[in-house]
Amino acid sequence: MPLNDAVKRMRGKPKTKITLTISRKGEARPLVITLTRAVIKVQSVKSKLVEPGYGWVRVSQFQEATTESLVRHVGELYKQHGQLKGLVLDLRNDPGGLLYGAVAVSAAFLPQKTLVVSTDGRTEDAKRKYYASPDDYARGARDDILRGLPAAVKNVPMVVLVNGGSASASEIVAGALQDHKRAVVMGTQTFGKGSVQTIMPLGNSTAIKLTTARYYTPSGRSIQAKGITPDIIVEEPGANPAARLREADLTRHLSNDKDKAAEEAARKEAATRAKPPAAPAEQKPPVELGSKDDFQLAQALAHLKGEPVKGQPPKNVANNAQGN
Repeated sequence: MPLNDAVKRMRGKPKTKITLTISRKGEARPLVITLTRAVIKVQSVKSKLVEPGYGWVRVSQFQEATTESLVRHVGELYKQHGQLKGLVLDLRNDPGGLLYGAVAVSAAFLPQKTLVVSTDGRTEDAKRKYYASPDDYARGARDDILRGLPAAVKNVPMVVLVNGGSASASEIVAGALQDHKRAVVMGTQTFGKGSVQTIMPLGNSTAIKLTTARYYTPSGRSIQAKGITPDIIVEEPGANPAARLREADLTRHLSNDKDKAAEEAARKEAATRAKPPAAPAEQKPPVELGSKDDFQLAQALAHLKGEPVKGQPPKNVANNAQGN
């Protein structure tokens, strides 16, 4: 059956039971497993001190509680370990989420009233600018939750880690911190989802979702079908760039109106991209992000310490975060 139909059958009221029959490689017969349904709350932020003086904060997606979680995690890092020498904001494989969450996370590290992102479309209500201001991220709350952050987060040296799975809201954050030279963006080219969707109710519990605008970074760059180019390219060892799917690969994707050359390059790359090689007999398990085996994180720490990085600057792209 289609995946959506299977999901509908598996979902149900909390505390009710469901029996799954699973066929698994290496098992002689199907496994029968009974589960109890529950509301799953995904923790979108986690953090730790990876080395004395160097913190790591990962945002896996932008949800309702992401801003509050970010403030709590960063506050705990400073409370437990004192002043930090460097901070890594990890947005790898972050598919995005709520726009105001992206504005809030950007505002956590930028001066007040700094431009974070703008949108532009055919109608006047699609043209808007979002600033590092409670008016644009507090969602009507009385208190500015970012006031709970240590003042030092505005100046701590930062690296933002991104990859081909970083999309939409995570690209907004990376682009804002890069344009304002607040952080060095490191990793690989992001997904390139820089469009705004508006849901219009039609009645009878139905609606239509229309693409109504594009996102632009503070310097006016369009993210759409291009993504964010890191200041320092660092590939994950063993990764196959040809296997990555990005916005530019999608049929009838929205074009990039600001950078036609980038759009054309993305199309050519998609057309000439080789098929992924056959998987080896023994595939290595994926590296846990934030672990001691995380190569990209190790390079981010090396940069923060002023040590050589095993990567390379992208061609014809200035190191914005360094002001070069």
